[in-house]
Amino acid sequence: MSADQTFTTSRLLRFGTSIFTEVSAAAAKYGAVNLGQGFPDFDGPDFVTTAAANAVKDGPNQYAPMGGHPLLTKAIAHRFQSDHAVEIDPEHEVTITAGCTEAIASSIQGIIEHGDEVIILEPWYDSYPAAIEMAGGVCRYLTLTAPDFRLKGDDLEACVSDRTRMIIINSPHNPTGRILDDQEREALKKFVLKHDLIIFSDEVYEHLYFEKPHRSLLCEPELRERTIVGSSIGKTFSLTGWKIGWTIASPQLTQAIRAAHQFLTFSIATPLQVAAAEALNAPDEYFTTLRAEYLEKRNLLCDGLEDVGLDVIRPQGTYFALVDHTSTGHGSDRAFCNHLLEKAGVAAIPVSAFHHDGHKKGGGGQNLTRFAFCKTHEVLEEALSRLRRL
Repeated sequence: MSADQTFTTSRLLRFGTSIFTEVSAAAAKYGAVNLGQGFPDFDGPDFVTTAAANAVKDGPNQYAPMGGHPLLTKAIAHRFQSDHAVEIDPEHEVTITAGCTEAIASSIQGIIEHGDEVIILEPWYDSYPAAIEMAGGVCRYLTLTAPDFRLKGDDLEACVSDRTRMIIINSPHNPTGRILDDQEREALKKFVLKHDLIIFSDEVYEHLYFEKPHRSLLCEPELRERTIVGSSIGKTFSLTGWKIGWTIASPQLTQAIRAAHQFLTFSIATPLQVAAAEALNAPDEYFTTLRAEYLEKRNLLCDGLEDVGLDVIRPQGTYFALVDHTSTGHGSDRAFCNHLLEKAGVAAIPVSAFHHDGHKKGGGGQNLTRFAFCKTHEVLEEALSRLRRL
């Protein structure tokens, strides 16, 4: 074998190294404040981590049922009913996965046939196109335009064909921070019913909304049988490393998801499922306080970025904020991010990494940069202090 020989399948070779791995490595190299990768720099609440420690010590520690531990599936159904007034069957409509990333992969692997098309909105979360191509599907890209990033019926129609099978929606949306409004939801509903499509609704930021509340697509009666909701405890409870996620879907769709899930992971860490159930059974005050704390962080970061002269797109949800750096004179988002790393010691994510043509000259997202505010106030203040010195 030659030293430069690769064994990576061509389906994955073109995706290269994740932008998150790339930026985090660069942040370490420059000793930068890392506002790039979206993980909190603080741990989840004590009552959840204590529940996990007790479950490890006292059990259960063997395989959970393939669909998920009943404590957790029931907690998910109860939380969803409490939040959205939609009744969920925990046994036949909930599947526990290795984070929402596996929820996405299992849903696509279980439903998409070779050659089926899946519409994804860009900028997107980077696992979407990789999961589609691993399943033999074909990506159809619908580019949302800054600064409002609105979903329009005409744009949807321009992406569809007789081979389109699914559309992936993310609201609250990473990285734009947008939450679908009523007009967009209505356009989406008409579109998927007209073309008999399945929706995967990525709702991992479901509890991180600010002025405008999140409302699950499963609240639409006409979409109840054709929507898969994916979520996790990672964002809501600052436990991204636990990788406890799930799908909520009709029994027919759940059967397809589990057909793939049983061979991808089969069963997820049992003690962490028990602790996740404890988390989701938290009183409503926990979620109210969480939003208030993140609203404070959002305003701290966004106000600071505006003060240093950047054009900020203030998010309606998630813990990310975008800036349009056109006025700085840097030719691309990667050039701007490199400038911040080298001159200020602050790491951020170039949004072109979430566009299919972002690597090309003039490609999508090259005027935008994403900053994460899932950090302590001290870290956010330090980042802003460094930016002010530029």
